Amino acid sequence: MQTVDFKHLPLDAGDLVLDLGCGEGRHVISAYLEAQVHSIGVDLSLDDLKTTRQKFREFAEPDNNAKSFGLSSANALDLPFADDTFDKVICSEVLEHIPDYQGALREIERVLKPGGLFCASVPRRWPEKICWALSEEYHNTPGGHIRIFRASELRGDIEKLGFRHYHRHWAHALHSPFWWLKCLFWDKQDSNWMVQQYHRLLVWDLMERPAVTRVAERIMNPLMGKSVVMYFRKGLNG
Repeated sequence: MQTVDFKHLPLDAGDLVLDLGCGEGRHVISAYLEAQVHSIGVDLSLDDLKTTRQKFREFAEPDNNAKSFGLSSANALDLPFADDTFDKVICSEVLEHIPDYQGALREIERVLKPGGLFCASVPRRWPEKICWALSEEYHNTPGGHIRIFRASELRGDIEKLGFRHYHRHWAHALHSPFWWLKCLFWDKQDSNWMVQQYHRLLVWDLMERPAVTRVAERIMNPLMGKSVVMYFRKGLNG
C-alpha cells in the first residue's frame, strides 16, 4: 500500500533516497523499483527490517550496478549519515509516533541536500480523531500514535526549517472506515465479521486494483482520505 506518489516526488537516476521509518518496506522497496536509485531504509525495529529484507529478495537486481538497496537500524533523532547526503527523503506515517517529531524533522533537514525533495505523510486529523474516540487502545498501545496532527501546523513546522511546500494530496480513503471498524470492535477485531469482510475488500483492492475501487477512492480521498501527504523542496541555502 503506497502512500507516496512518485509523480510528485520524481526520482532521478543515481539519486540517494532515504525512507525514514521504513517499517516493513513499502516505500524503500517501491523507490528501488521506481528508478535507478540507491534506496536506503531506516527503522528502529529490527523485526521490521528483517521483514523488509525478506520482502525485497524477490525484487533484487544483483547484476544492476546502477541501483542498490540498504537497510539500517537507527534513531530518527540521530541519523548515521553526513550532512547533505540524500537527494530525496520519505517519512510516511512515522512522525505521529515520535515524541520529539521536530527533532526528527531537523535531522531530515540536515541529511537532505539543498534543493532536495522531502515527502511527509501523517494520519489526517478528522478520521484520526474518530479512531481515538472509538478506542483508547488504538493510540495507547506501545509504539502507537501519540498525537493528532493539524496538517497546517505540521506544514508550518517544516517550512520553518527552510522548506518550500509545493504539493498536497490525500490517500487511502477506503481504509478510514476499516480503521473505524477495527477501533469500534477493538477487543474482537480478529473475529468480527464486518472487520473480516472489509479486510477482504482491501486485500482484493490491493491485489487486483479493480477500476471500481480505484475510481471510488480517487473521488473519496479529498473527503475522507486516511492520510494527508505533503511534498517539500529544501531551500538551496538550507
